Amino acid sequence: MPSANALMFDTWSVISLWTAIIVYVLAFVCYAVDLAKRSDASIRQKDRELVAAGGTTSAGGAATAVLERDSAPVPHTNNVMGRIGTTLTAIAFLLHLAATILRGIGAGRVPWSNMYEFAMTSTLLFTAVYLGVLFWRDLRYVGAFMTGLVAVLLGAAALPAIYTEIVPLADPLKSAWLVIHVFVASLATAFMGLAFALSVLQLFQTGRERRVREDASRGEKRSLLRTVPNADELESLAYRVAIIGFIFWTFTLIAGSIWAQDAWGRYWGFDTKEVWTFIIWVLYAGYIHARATRGWRGTRSAWLSIVGFAAVLFNFTIVNMFFEGLHAYSGIS
Repeated sequence: MPSANALMFDTWSVISLWTAIIVYVLAFVCYAVDLAKRSDASIRQKDRELVAAGGTTSAGGAATAVLERDSAPVPHTNNVMGRIGTTLTAIAFLLHLAATILRGIGAGRVPWSNMYEFAMTSTLLFTAVYLGVLFWRDLRYVGAFMTGLVAVLLGAAALPAIYTEIVPLADPLKSAWLVIHVFVASLATAFMGLAFALSVLQLFQTGRERRVREDASRGEKRSLLRTVPNADELESLAYRVAIIGFIFWTFTLIAGSIWAQDAWGRYWGFDTKEVWTFIIWVLYAGYIHARATRGWRGTRSAWLSIVGFAAVLFNFTIVNMFFEGLHAYSGIS
C-alpha cells in the first residue's frame, strides 16, 4: 500500500497529466486549423501564378508550367494558428513533464516500470523530439499528427483499464538497467514515431504529385500538401530520423540482453518481448539497408517505415497486455 505522500504526488501527477491531455487536444485543433489555412494558401498562390502566366493553361507550354507550379512547395505565411499550436504543445509538454516527475517522486524511482508509466514517459519523449526538431527544421505540418497521436496514446494510458497505482518494483526490475534500457527504448520509439508521421505524409504527397503529373493541364484546385516539402524530401527526412531511432533501438536490444543475463542468467531466451524487440530491429534494419543499397525509394520505403512503427505499437500494447512471459510488467491484472 503506497504511503500518504506517495498518493498525494500521484494524485497531482494524474491532475497534471489530464490537464496536459486537454492542452494537447487544443494544440491538435490549432494545428488542424493551420492545415486548413494551408489549403487556402495554395488556392491564393495558384491564382497569383495563373495571373502571372497570362490566365490560361490550355497550351502545352502552359501545362508544363502548371506541372512545375503544382509540384513546388508554396510558402505558408498565414501560420498564426500553427504558432499557437506550437506554443500550446510546449505548455502541454511542461505539464506532461510535471506529471512524469511527480509520479517518479511519489514512487521513489524512475517513472517507467509498468505500461502506464512507460506510456507517460514515451509520449513525453515523442513531444520532446518533435519540439527539439523544430529548432532544426519547421515540421509544424506534422504537428496535428504528433499532438493527436500523443493525446490518444496518453489518454488511453490514463484510463482506468491501464492506469496503475504506485507499487513496489518487482525484483528483476531492481537494476540500473531499468533506467538505461527502458529510457533508451522510449527515446528510440519517439524518433520512430516522427519517422512514421513523415512517411504517412510522404504517401499522401506521392499521390498528390502523381495526380498532378497525370493531369498537368488542369492543375489542382485545393491542396494543403502544396505547402509541405515534396515526397522525396519527406522521404529523406523520415530516413534520417529513422536511422537515429534505429541506433537507439540497437542499443535497447543489446542492453536488454545484458540485463537478461543479470536477471535470469541468460542473454536470450525467446521470450515474447525479446522476439518482438528483435523483429522490430530486423524491420528497421531492412528498411535502412533496402533504401541505402537496393534503391528502395518512394512508396515502398514509406511502407517499410510504417510497418516498422506498427510493430513498435504492437510490441508495447498487445504484447504487453495479452502475451505471457518474463517481461509481463504491464501492471494490468
